[in-house]
Amino acid sequence: MPALNALRAFGVAGHTGSFTRAADVLHVTQSAVSRQARQLETQLGEGLLLRRHHHLELTATGRLLLQALRMSFDGIELTVRSIQEKTHLKRLRINAPPTFASRWLMPRLQSLRAAAPELQITLTTSLKDDLVESGALDCAIRFGNGEWDGLDNQLLMNERHIAVCSPALLGTRTASTVDVNAFTLLHVLASSDQRYLTWQHWLKAAQIDDVDLGGGYEFDLLDHAIRAAVDGLGVTIADRHMIAPELRRGALVPLLDVEVDGHQSYWLTTRRGQDDAPQVALLREWLRKQIKARARPRSGK
Repeated sequence: MPALNALRAFGVAGHTGSFTRAADVLHVTQSAVSRQARQLETQLGEGLLLRRHHHLELTATGRLLLQALRMSFDGIELTVRSIQEKTHLKRLRINAPPTFASRWLMPRLQSLRAAAPELQITLTTSLKDDLVESGALDCAIRFGNGEWDGLDNQLLMNERHIAVCSPALLGTRTASTVDVNAFTLLHVLASSDQRYLTWQHWLKAAQIDDVDLGGGYEFDLLDHAIRAAVDGLGVTIADRHMIAPELRRGALVPLLDVEVDGHQSYWLTTRRGQDDAPQVALLREWLRKQIKARARPRSGK
């Protein structure tokens, strides 16, 4: 059998697509990762990684081995952690997007505590927490299309987008007198230089043309855009689930009676084969009940 260090080095390099990023994860040098991967290929007599100019690609054999290693290392990490920490069945480690955590999950944690008082929660919101690479997480809530390799992904809820602003900013305007171009638009960034397309999708559903989408304010978190809208800075597109408290108390009001389904959703992600972990199963059932209890019937459907 090849050395475990070599298998681990290849596994992380294959997953990240970079010897440099793998070295950061493993806390070794880039040359050490590259050397171990090369030694593994020599021992197996098969190429595992195609070394491109700026990234690595897996060969067919490399993909096969990486899939097996993921399952094996996940099992090892979970078992070692359970041995080291006697209270592992009482501790649930969750990673969630920052806005979802602060606006949806945290206000409901008291309900989870009432349902399972023995359960202890560790909640992190770092976008770099990787369930595949890290044994420090039990599960994660992810925002996207549900296509994450090597994980079991269960849909929690779909986004429902509305355009909202403060009542003072809307003033006495009615649906027939609202001019979107008269407002500052608040955008949320999907990456450092790219916005989410939520405004385009909403405007299309509202059948509104000729809106200048080039200007406005940009924020890296939806939570910041929502707070800016509450403060009267402009109009943002927000998921109804994330602004339910503001809508109830009138801190935000819809710009128009237009609601559009988001193109991405919230998912509960777990490692494959981990479905029966008692604390994860408990969270899954609690989430299902919370979402079902607060589901609001859609008009006309």
